[in-house]
Amino acid sequence: MITPKSLFNELKNHHIDFYTGIPDSLLKSLCAYITDSLPSTQHIIAANEGGAVGLAAGYHLSTGRIPVVYMQNSGLGNTVNPLMSLTDKMVYNIPVLLVIGWRGEPGVKDEPQHRKQGLVTLPLLETLGIKYEVLTSDENELSGQIKRAVDHMESTGEAFALVVKKGTFDAYELHSKQESVLTMSRERAIDMVAESVADHDVIVSTTGMISRELFEYRTATHHGHYQDFLTVGSMGHASQIALGIAINQPSRHVFCFDGDGATIMHTGNMAIIGSVSPQNFFHIIFNNGAHDSVGGQPTVGQKVDIPSVARSFGYKTVISVDNESDLNMQLNELFDHECPLLLEIKVKKGARADLGRPTTTPIENKEALMSFLRNQ
Repeated sequence: MITPKSLFNELKNHHIDFYTGIPDSLLKSLCAYITDSLPSTQHIIAANEGGAVGLAAGYHLSTGRIPVVYMQNSGLGNTVNPLMSLTDKMVYNIPVLLVIGWRGEPGVKDEPQHRKQGLVTLPLLETLGIKYEVLTSDENELSGQIKRAVDHMESTGEAFALVVKKGTFDAYELHSKQESVLTMSRERAIDMVAESVADHDVIVSTTGMISRELFEYRTATHHGHYQDFLTVGSMGHASQIALGIAINQPSRHVFCFDGDGATIMHTGNMAIIGSVSPQNFFHIIFNNGAHDSVGGQPTVGQKVDIPSVARSFGYKTVISVDNESDLNMQLNELFDHECPLLLEIKVKKGARADLGRPTTTPIENKEALMSFLRNQ
């Protein structure tokens, strides 16, 4: 293994000290070290990976220096457009160092949503014409590897990728943690909302902890999972999946269980919900101000007035709560309001250590939901 500090210092030796991106579980130690080591102007957690490439391009244009964009390999899809139509040598020829967590690496056990992405990560970089190396886990080889990457970017003006395998970095815990006054856990809030969902209704839950906690709730209450679509990948798109269901199942209440990071990643989706204005759509955002499932790195979720954004996008009802008592009161009156409805629930960071994962496959989940929608 290598320490996050060693990579940080090697890049700093080459005057590379600006970072932006979306946190990843394989990079959480690196992201934590960067957060503790740089001011907020030199480390910006972006809304999505494509936006991070744009931000990096602006940094290079204004300084002439090489930026770093970090991401999980699932985020490569968000970067294809700016990597091809902005930074590519056939367009503006802007160097960017990509640091990519290799989830779903062939031969390494991982979750279903990462398997295909893991298979195509290296071929995709080759198709994009981006030179890459798998980041070494040997401290003695690190200096030479970083020099090769920097030499390539400086001589060609092109991007270079360091692909990071599981277990590459030594553990590093974030020191500069923000204290929260919130007392309600996300899991408790999910349980309370799920209890108010009728047997005829549908839940579409976003990727990460929210889907895992919803699955655990159904298991603990001996309820089937057929009412729930667990969006285990496709971060930021759960609300549009829910919208598609709501339009075509108007007799059901359709709930989207969303996170603040996922909502911010593709905020424009809210404008479409408001424009279509389905009368059966309930957008529930569990806002803990963090990318909880990939190391707890902060989002701007609790610095942004999400309810005002929803109102400006045309949501008919907008509610925000931050404690169990108010949540319980709002849930008792939830179906008296006009839709589309947004309910923001502010919760504290973190999840229990023994939180399980769905035991059904994505295909099984899809088929159970479709059967439910056809037959109920």
